[in-house]
Amino acid sequence: MFDIKGFDERMSKSVTAFANEMETVRAGRANPRILDKLQVENYGTMMPINQVANVSVSEGTSLVIAPWDSNTIKAIEKAVLASDLGITPNSDGKVIRLNFPPLTEDRRKELGKEVKKKSEDAKVAIRNIRRDGVDAAEKAQKASTLTEDELKKAKDDVQKLTDKKIEEIDKILEAKTKEIMTV
Repeated sequence: MFDIKGFDERMSKSVTAFANEMETVRAGRANPRILDKLQVENYGTMMPINQVANVSVSEGTSLVIAPWDSNTIKAIEKAVLASDLGITPNSDGKVIRLNFPPLTEDRRKELGKEVKKKSEDAKVAIRNIRRDGVDAAEKAQKASTLTEDELKKAKDDVQKLTDKKIEEIDKILEAKTKEIMTV
């Protein structure tokens, strides 16, 4: 018997990774997850911002970063400036404010292309897992642990799973594209 659970798990992880990546893409409003990729040097160690400060949304258009240790303010400012966010941090010595201006039409289109490319990458990952599943089924059939009918059913099951996961990616992409394009 062919076990599809391992391939389902791997595909689900790819979908989850894609969904998490979409949360870090800046849309029209401020979202603390945008800072998840940023690393801050804290006492000689690189750490995510959310481990050295509290990040909250203020008025929907700005983020407030309140470091737990005021010595990390400069390091956080440096990390934000070095990032690809394109935002200049404003510091009053206690907290850092990141104001997110409205996206221009060109920037929205650029972000739309970016998320589409990332969705294609996620789909390629899903298809690679499908290929692994089909290869495993064919190897099992050659090793005489699967019959021809079981091989066909295994291939069909892997394809159905692939279609389902690609549909999930498309739904996430559609939601993110809609979020980016709405003013």
